[in-house]
Amino acid sequence: MNLEERVMDLESRLAFQDDTIQALNDVLVAQQRSVERMQLQMAALLKRQEEMSGQFEAFEEDAPPPHY
Repeated sequence: MNLEERVMDLESRLAFQDDTIQALNDVLVAQQRSVERMQLQMAALLKRQEEMSGQFEAFEEDAPPPHY
């Protein structure tokens, strides 16, 4: 293999690596957006759970003891 063929081979590999890195970066960005969206949903669910647990506690205080 002469020098010109080796350089062409390396350039070809570099081009494929650049494409692969870009594809991986795109996937990583999409996953990060997904994670951020899920974190916002989790925060909303926790807030809703806290609000609802306050309602159930008030209801349980008014309920008669279980032995009645």
